[in-house]
Amino acid sequence: MILSDFANRFSEDAGIVRLMEDLGHAMADQQAGQQIIAMLGGGNPASIPQVQAVFQRTMQRIVTDSERFARMIGHYGPPQGDKAFITALAESLNRQYGWGISADHIALTAGSQSAFFILFNMLAGEFGDGRRKQILLPVIPEYIGYADVGLCDDLFTARRPLIRTGPDKLFKYHVDFDHLQIANNIGAICLSRPTNPTGNVVSDEELARLDALARAHKVPLIIDHAYGMPFPNIIFTRARPIWNENILLSMSLSKLGLPGMRTGIIVARPEFIRTIGNINGVINLALGNVGPALALDLLACDEMNRLCKTIIQPYYKAKMQRTVALIHSKLAGLNYYIHEPEGAIFLWLWLPDLPISSRELYQRLKVRGVLIIAGEHFFPGLTADWPHKQQCIRLSYAQHDAEVAAGIDIIADELKQLHGQITPASDQQAIGSP
Repeated sequence: MILSDFANRFSEDAGIVRLMEDLGHAMADQQAGQQIIAMLGGGNPASIPQVQAVFQRTMQRIVTDSERFARMIGHYGPPQGDKAFITALAESLNRQYGWGISADHIALTAGSQSAFFILFNMLAGEFGDGRRKQILLPVIPEYIGYADVGLCDDLFTARRPLIRTGPDKLFKYHVDFDHLQIANNIGAICLSRPTNPTGNVVSDEELARLDALARAHKVPLIIDHAYGMPFPNIIFTRARPIWNENILLSMSLSKLGLPGMRTGIIVARPEFIRTIGNINGVINLALGNVGPALALDLLACDEMNRLCKTIIQPYYKAKMQRTVALIHSKLAGLNYYIHEPEGAIFLWLWLPDLPISSRELYQRLKVRGVLIIAGEHFFPGLTADWPHKQQCIRLSYAQHDAEVAAGIDIIADELKQLHGQITPASDQQAIGSP
């Protein structure tokens, strides 16, 4: 069978597909009783009992209301998304931030991955006049899921960050504005805040400079708030969300604890929203109603904000602090740095003396029942060789504490073996044999 160029793009070995396949196989192995010790690779949020209880009660109210239940499962919604939810969200954002937006400024998508497929291919790639535009990632590493959504090659161009090390084995990426030129072939600037994979929160000052650069060059600024404000608000440092008519803001219900709902959100000026709605209509016909129905009541009474501020954010901050302390304890004596954990649900570990690539380390840990993500996948658009790309790994701390601890034990053991600090168990047995 001969496939089109479109199909062939999805026949290649995409990092995000490999990640999801590994997670799916690991879950199946775990359910079959096979040895998967720690799944530290995925982006699945934690199941927080207090949050799950709120969702369950809300769903029960909908199910027992025959009219609402019928609307939720028995009707197509408009391509822009559920109007009641969109209106409630616009009102909530206006109450919190004074943005002055309406329902015409918001569209829903089938998850944030779908949102970025739409946005990137709207703003970059091949144009009818022969031009070819790219998405500029002003500071990398960046989200693994961006890399393969383009319908043409070389959709991204990226800039290396400034790296500043600090006390307590911490470091931080910053935008290198001295080397950030906005060329004529740039269709949009994009960053995640907090950043997946690093937990970096671009400062308010850096964000203001990026916004000014984007407006000066008449290109949109895309800000990915999948882990940011107003929900799920997994941010542990000072940060202020911004929006204006040159910004396309992406949000999601997933990291609240609703990944199965697949509800992405885009806030943009109305002409963008109309185009996104048209694309939704062609690709999806209509969007799912369950996620918006579940979130509607929580938005209207500000219960969503309470959950984020009093339960979700403190829960992850405490888990982050425990995991950082554990890494410091287990990796003592090794040369490592942790990116300042300012948000999201990951820790980004830099291993400057790693004697193998992070992809090889991933394979070695996978054999031992620990899933991480190799750093190489998080540098889309950076074509120049940079050893740093092979020296980093991403760890999720959203799993149960015992699973996280078991995984870090094995990671530490593997790293110490690689550096000759300890002898592998198989070699020890051989040495002690008669």
